[in-house]
Amino acid sequence: MRMHRQLWFVVLAACGNGVGPAEETGETGASTGGSSTGEAAWTCLIAGEAPDFVSQVGCERDFDALASTPLSASIPGARSVKTVIDQLDMSALYFQNSQKYLIHWDFAHAHLSGMGKPIVPELGQFNMTEYYSPQRRFLLGALTYYEGPKVWTYEISPYDTASATMIAAAYARIADNGFFGEELYFHPASEAVETVAADLPPEVKIITTDELYAGIDYQPLNLATGLGRLRFLTADELATEYVGFRDIVVLDRVPNDISVVTGIITAEFQTPLSHINVLSQNRGTPNMGLRGAHESPELRALAGKWVSLTVDAFDYEIAEVSKAEADAWWDTHKPDEVAVPQIDLGVTELVDAELMLDPALSLGDGIDRAILAFGGKMSHFAALTQLSDRLRIPDAFGIPVYYYHQFMTDNGFYARVEDLLKDPAFQDDPGVRDQELAKLRADMIAAPVDGTFKALLMGKFHSEYPHARMRMRSSTNAEDLEGFTGAGLYTSVSADVDDVEEVFEDIREVWSSVWYFRAFEERSYRSIDHLAVAMALLVHPAFPAEEANGVALTANPFDTSGLEPGLYVNVQAGESSVVQPPAGVSTDQFVYFIDQPGQPVVFIAHSSLVAEGTTVLTNAQIQELGAGLVEIREFFRATYGPPPDDPMRWYAMDVEFKFEAPAGETPALWVKQARPLLRAF
Repeated sequence: MRMHRQLWFVVLAACGNGVGPAEETGETGASTGGSSTGEAAWTCLIAGEAPDFVSQVGCERDFDALASTPLSASIPGARSVKTVIDQLDMSALYFQNSQKYLIHWDFAHAHLSGMGKPIVPELGQFNMTEYYSPQRRFLLGALTYYEGPKVWTYEISPYDTASATMIAAAYARIADNGFFGEELYFHPASEAVETVAADLPPEVKIITTDELYAGIDYQPLNLATGLGRLRFLTADELATEYVGFRDIVVLDRVPNDISVVTGIITAEFQTPLSHINVLSQNRGTPNMGLRGAHESPELRALAGKWVSLTVDAFDYEIAEVSKAEADAWWDTHKPDEVAVPQIDLGVTELVDAELMLDPALSLGDGIDRAILAFGGKMSHFAALTQLSDRLRIPDAFGIPVYYYHQFMTDNGFYARVEDLLKDPAFQDDPGVRDQELAKLRADMIAAPVDGTFKALLMGKFHSEYPHARMRMRSSTNAEDLEGFTGAGLYTSVSADVDDVEEVFEDIREVWSSVWYFRAFEERSYRSIDHLAVAMALLVHPAFPAEEANGVALTANPFDTSGLEPGLYVNVQAGESSVVQPPAGVSTDQFVYFIDQPGQPVVFIAHSSLVAEGTTVLTNAQIQELGAGLVEIREFFRATYGPPPDDPMRWYAMDVEFKFEAPAGETPALWVKQARPLLRAF
C-alpha cells in the first residue's frame, strides 16, 4: 500500500516565458482547502509544460506545475512556489517556476534585469539589498501549501527584515491573485519575523509554526528502504522483548535505546539528534515518525508479516513481501564489514589532553595516531584543546587502552569472550546473549584492578585534581570511524576522587559497557571483531552546576539545497538528557542562521521543562554558543570538510556542550566533545 503524507519541512522564503490571467484553459480551479476568493470563478492557466512564471495561480494544478520542495526542511510540511513582487514596476507579481529557478535571484536575474528594467546586481549584493534594505526593489517570499493541516501560507525568509507594511502589501497582492484567496495565512518563520508580525493589520491572518505542526502526521527522519518482519511493541516492552536486525518495529513512543533493527516507526515525532535516529543513520535503516502508528489499521493488518518499508521525503511505502524476497534483499544489502584500528599497547602513561596529539603530524593524522591508544572520543577531545584560547575546554587526561587490555587479560575475560563466541546458543539466541553478557559485566565490575595502575591514577588525581568529582567517559577504537560513529553505545560515570573504591568500581563499570547487549548487537551487525575492540577513558572534572546541556551540529541538517546554511541546536535545561529524554519531555530545538545578517533563530520545538514563552538559552547564550560552533566548524574543516572536487558535500561536527556556573555567577559555555558527522542529508 502507498501511504501519501507530507514532508517534515519549513519554507525559508524564497520565478523567459510567463502565463497571465488571459491565457486560460477553461478548467475551473478548486481550492484543496475550500472556497476561492470572493465571487471569482478561477480557472487553470497552465496546460502542458510549466512556464517560467505566472501572474496568477488559477487552480491547484497551476501550483503543482510550479512548486518545489522548500529550500529548508526544519518543520513538517510542504510544497512551495517562490514569489517576487517588483515595486518599481507597479508591484508586478511573479509566481516563479521554483523547479527551474531554485532561488529568487535566479529568476530575477533571468527575467527582471535589463530590457528596460533596472539591472539586477550579482547574488551577494542582491541578497544584502532585497532581504535587508528598507529601500529594496523586490518583495520576496513564497506561497506554501501544507498538506497535513491543509493550509495555504505566505512566508518570507526567517532572516528577511521586511516591515509590517511590506508584508501586508505582499500578502494582499498574493491573496488577490490566487484561487486560495481568503484561505491564505501569513506564517512567521522565525522569532524576528514574529515580532514584526505583531504589527500587521487584522486582515492579515496569522498562523504559527506550532499550529501548523499540530496538523502534520508524518515525519521522515532517515530516508532508506528495509525489508523485515513488522512487529508492534511499546517502548517499555523493549526492556524485556528482544528485537533483531531483521525486524521492522512500530513503537508507541520514542525509546531511549533500541538494538539493531531494519526499520523504525514511532507514533511520536523524534528529534534529528535523538539516539534512535543517530543509530538509524549509522545503520542506514529507515526511520520515521507517524502519529497514530501504533493503532493504524493499515499497519496493524501487516503485523507479523514480512514487509518492505521505504521512507521517502514526502511519503512512505509499506507492502507485504515474501520471506524469500526479504532473505534475498538482506543477502545483497547487509552492511559492509567495519575494520577497527589495531590498538597500541605501547602507551602506558596517563597523558594530558593538550599533549596527546603529535605536533609533527597534521591534525587528521594526529587524531588517527592517538586513536590507537586513546580511542576516538579522547583523541577528538585532544584536538579540541587546541581551541582552548578561544573556547572553554575542561582540563582532561586519557587513560590508554593498555589498562583495559591488562584488566581483561589478567582476569581471563578475553578467554571467556572467545568461548562465548564459539557457543551456538550464545550466537543463535538473543536471550542467551543478553544473560551471558550481563554475567560478564557483573564479574568485570567485581574483578580486581592492577595495583600499579591504581597507584598511578590515584597519584594523578591527588596531585592535579584534589577532592574533585571526576567524569570518566568511554573512548574506544571502534567509534568515530568512516561510516560508523559508535555514538551512544557505551557509558560514562562520575566519581569522587577521595573515594578509591568508587573510582575503580566506576572505571570497571565503564570498561564493562564494551559488553552491553546493545553494543554487542551493533558491532555484530557491522561485522566488527569484538575482540579487537578496546576502551580508553577520557577523564575530566564533572559539571556540578549545570544550567543547560545540549548537542549541536555545525550545519543545518534540514538544508536540502546547500543554500540555507545554519547551526542546529538541541538543548535542555539542567542535566536532563537531550538525546535520551524521559517520556513526555521535549527539548528546545532550533536552527541558528549565524551566517546571515541579523542572525535569526528558527525554533522547531520548545522545552517542556521551562516556563511557556521562555527558552532554555538566552539570546546572549545562543550568540556565545553560535560563535563557538563556528570556531569548531572552521577548525576541523581542513580535516573533515568537503574535498576541493566536491565543495557542496555536506559536512558537520557533532558537538556536546554545557552552560555551567556556581550559584550567583553567570553560566559559561563549556565544550566537552566534537566528533565528525560524515553523512549526506
